[in-house]
Amino acid sequence: MLTTRFGAGGPDEAELLAALPVALLVIDPEGRIARANAACETLLNRSERSLRGHAVADVLRLPEPESRHDGHAVTAFDADVATSRGPVRVDIVEAAVPDRPGWRTVTLHNAAARRLNHDRAAAARSAVGAAAMLAHEIKNPLSSIRGAAQLIADGADAADLTRLMIAEVDRVVSLIDHMEGFTDTRPRDVAPLNIYPLLTHARDVALAGFARGIAIEERYDPSLPRALGNGDALLQVLLNLLKNAAHALGSIGERRITLATAYRHGITVARASGQPRVALPIEICVIDTGPGAPADIADHLFDPFVSSRPEGKGLGLALVDKLIRDMGGMIQYSREGSPHVTVFRILLPRAGS
Repeated sequence: MLTTRFGAGGPDEAELLAALPVALLVIDPEGRIARANAACETLLNRSERSLRGHAVADVLRLPEPESRHDGHAVTAFDADVATSRGPVRVDIVEAAVPDRPGWRTVTLHNAAARRLNHDRAAAARSAVGAAAMLAHEIKNPLSSIRGAAQLIADGADAADLTRLMIAEVDRVVSLIDHMEGFTDTRPRDVAPLNIYPLLTHARDVALAGFARGIAIEERYDPSLPRALGNGDALLQVLLNLLKNAAHALGSIGERRITLATAYRHGITVARASGQPRVALPIEICVIDTGPGAPADIADHLFDPFVSSRPEGKGLGLALVDKLIRDMGGMIQYSREGSPHVTVFRILLPRAGS
C-alpha cells in the first residue's frame, strides 16, 4: 500500500485523498485498485471497499498500452465507464507514481461538465447561418490585404507583399465558394499535411496586418511528422487564433505571441461509437502574454455568441472549434505558466497513424 508521512499535525494520506475534488484511483503493480477517494466513489456510485482489490480493467478501460510512452501521463477523452446508474462519460488521465515502480494513479474527469464534444458541437451547429459566418470570416483576409497595401504605399518591397495579397484574395474567393460549408456536418476532406508552410503564411499575414508591431516567436519541433488535416481550414483556424491573440495584447505591456509545435504521446479521443479511439499527437499552440478570458466565460469560449470584447460577435472561436472537429481533431484553451500566458492548443491526428 502506498503511504505518505507528514510532520506532526499534518494531514495523513486518507485525509488528503478524501479532500481531493477530482475522482482518483490508486492502482498497484498487479493492476488492482488499492485506493479510491470520495469523489471517485460519488462518480462511480461505488464504495472504496467494493472497489479495492478488483482489477482496474473490470471497472474501466484505461488508455491502450501502446499509447504509453516513457512513463508520461496518458489521456483518453470521452471514455464510457459503467456504473450502477448507467454509463458515465469521463476523461481518463493515467500517470506513474514517482519512485514507486508499477504504481499508477488514475483521475476521472466528468466529460459532460467539460462539454468538450457533444454540447459544444451542438451549439456550434446552431450558432449562425452560413451568411453570418462568411461575413465574419471575410474580414480577416481583407484586413491583411489592406495592411499589405499600406506597407507598399509606405515604400516597402512590393514583391513579397503582392504575392501575399494575391494569396489572400484567392482565399476570399475560396471562402465565398465554400459558403455552404459552414453548415455542412460531413467530415472535411483531409490529407497528409506539412503544417510549417501554413504556420509561416499565417505569421506573415499577421505581421503585415492585424499583428503589426507585435513580436511573433516560433518554437517548433523540427522532427514533427505530417499531420492529417485540411490546409485551408487549418490556415483559417491559425489566422483566427492569431487575430484573437493580437486583440488580447492591447497596446501596452509585453506584446508577444508564440507559435509552438510538439509531438504529444498519450492523447486519444473517441471518434464514434464502436470505433477505435484516435490518437491526436500533433500539437500546435498559439500563445500570447495577454490577460486571458474572463473567468465567467472561460469555460464557454467555444460556444457561439460568447465574446470578451464588447464589439465581438462570438463567432470566431465557435467556427475554429467546428473546423478542427471537421478534421478529426480538438482544440483547448488554458492559462499556463508563471507568469500566466494564454494557450490555445490544437491537437490533430498524425498522417498514416
